[in-house]
Amino acid sequence: MNTQPAQPMTGRERVLAALNREPVDRTAVCNPTSVATVELMDLVDAPFPDANRDPELMARLAATGHTELGFDTIMPVFTIIQESSALGCKIQWEQKDNWPTVKMREPIWEDVDDIRIPPDLLTHRDTKCVLDAIRMLKKEFGDEVAVIGKTMGPWSLGYHCFGVEPFLLMSLDDPDKTKACLDKMKEATVAFGVAQIEAGADALTLPDHATGDLVSGDYYRRYLRDLHIEFVERISIPLILHICGRTVDRMDYIAQTGMAAFHYDSKNEPRESMQVVKERISLVGNINNPETLFSKGPEEVRQEVYKNLDAGVQLVGPECAIPLQTSIENLKEIPRAVQSWHKAHVAN
Repeated sequence: MNTQPAQPMTGRERVLAALNREPVDRTAVCNPTSVATVELMDLVDAPFPDANRDPELMARLAATGHTELGFDTIMPVFTIIQESSALGCKIQWEQKDNWPTVKMREPIWEDVDDIRIPPDLLTHRDTKCVLDAIRMLKKEFGDEVAVIGKTMGPWSLGYHCFGVEPFLLMSLDDPDKTKACLDKMKEATVAFGVAQIEAGADALTLPDHATGDLVSGDYYRRYLRDLHIEFVERISIPLILHICGRTVDRMDYIAQTGMAAFHYDSKNEPRESMQVVKERISLVGNINNPETLFSKGPEEVRQEVYKNLDAGVQLVGPECAIPLQTSIENLKEIPRAVQSWHKAHVAN
């Protein structure tokens, strides 16, 4: 890791330097997905589902990632369904203690010709909310902290709009049709990403759920590598690719895309992952959610943070959107552990 003593950096400076694999004063603490919890919702009176649809509540809840938890980033997009809602998917909004989800059994598309990017994609309530929240956060925090947006990749949109099983069966039975669908859906990814840049985002998470338990590394190469290269060319700020699961089999392909970073899962060992990506791409992660952050305590969190730091991982944070009942103390331990690790290494 390219870390060296320096004048203290702002969170924004630290994150952007880490995404570019440039020298930093300490490892960046980054949440590319969501660190919203029920406890934080109660603290600032910004509960789900309203905080997913009201820009003021969204910004207020997102800010706690920095003001209460001490992260170098603020991420206001808590869900993976904002643009799917704007595309026409039916959404189950749930309540404070649960995530909104797409009603997968009610797909909106069946064929390539069904795919239509609506003219109100960026003015629909659930996408405009994100854009407005980013503007609010940028106005409040300026250059103090990195504001990270999110635009869903076309593979994820395929799951939402076609249904997971029909989309995966299509990818097996008709590769050309699948590629044609991805090529049309990618325009929603680009449009929403560019709009977030204009609103003030410093970087974007790009989840594209070709997860390790559903598709192979070869699938990633066949269907997504070239699309992700195109996103880097068309979206002009650092992109953080997010894919869940055991993904070391596709990390070499991911490192070829030009993405700034890969947000990786705890199913992948830090040292092994760093050896695969080398210096071509930064890694973000990979503190375990269901076992460590949700079920264990600060000491176990600290050990996982140290494991990433010892391996040279450039940005440390949870592996994915955290469980909504996660303890605030466990989340606060991530930046504490980063600071204590650096103090010990400076002393030595």
